[in-house]
Amino acid sequence: MSFVKEVSSWILQGIDRIIQDASDEQVEGMIQHILQAKDKKVLVLGSGRSGFVGRAFALRLMQSGFSVYVSGETIAPALSPGDLILAISGSGTTKVVVTQAEIAKEMGAKVISLTSHRDSRLGQLSDHVVVIKGRTKEAVDIDFVRRQITGEYDMAPLGTMFELSALVFLDGVIADIMKRLGQNEIDLKRRHAHTQ
Repeated sequence: MSFVKEVSSWILQGIDRIIQDASDEQVEGMIQHILQAKDKKVLVLGSGRSGFVGRAFALRLMQSGFSVYVSGETIAPALSPGDLILAISGSGTTKVVVTQAEIAKEMGAKVISLTSHRDSRLGQLSDHVVVIKGRTKEAVDIDFVRRQITGEYDMAPLGTMFELSALVFLDGVIADIMKRLGQNEIDLKRRHAHTQ
């Protein structure tokens, strides 16, 4: 087996383990918050690769009929009380994400966070937290020392396990929302950009 296949298999097994460990109660709470925001604005926050995950989720939410925006985009409107923030940060300490979530909270928006660290600053200011375990960039230095002593190593670099697990998890959330709203792929395709 090639190393690429070995690492891919290891990552896929890890993603499944991480998602299966997520609390059903936390997942249900997140879905309820999203469904309650159907007639509100939803703003997705994330930086770096977590931001890419957020963009993918925002696209699917838009295709499901939500008014969703991605922070930093020129078309993102001002928030109103009761709007929903979905903040994605493995560490829960990413400054730009935490700062934006703090401001949104001050404005009366609800904040849901997806993080590996419930007790992080982001987790503490959130109305609802979903814990998606994963090795974040901040854990790398600690992990390096541990691996030096034990001889173990992690095949996925930096925050890969959090980011990929979050991506797969959020696609699962979309499938659940589609089911609850009575939607199918044809409904989503109607809102899909057609480029040729």
